[in-house]
Amino acid sequence: QVQLVESGGGLVQAGGSLRLSCAASARTFNRYAMGWFRQAPGKEREFVAWLSLSGSNTYYSDFVKGRFTISGENAKNTVYLQMNSLKPEDTAVYYCAASPRPGLVTASRLYDYWGQGTQVTVSS
Repeated sequence: QVQLVESGGGLVQAGGSLRLSCAASARTFNRYAMGWFRQAPGKEREFVAWLSLSGSNTYYSDFVKGRFTISGENAKNTVYLQMNSLKPEDTAVYYCAASPRPGLVTASRLYDYWGQGTQVTVSS
């Protein structure tokens, strides 16, 4: 079992940057693929980014591609989401999640462990 704790959310102006962190209670390298999701008020949770089990591959949703970067620091069992050029529509609660499944995983139902979420608010 893995416990995940997100941090780094906050209030930022449009065009600004934030870096979210997700600290895992156990080793994730080569055990879990990591994903970031977000949920805005009144909307369903949506996939944002994926980091493979090995940490070698990434995948992004179209609406963040080129602006967000997912990465991992194995020694700290931590995954990051660097968010640049933020837009008001990026406002949401951001969640990290872990999946033991190999290959690309974008469906939230295929992630077994979730953090509590961190609020990101982008003002116009």
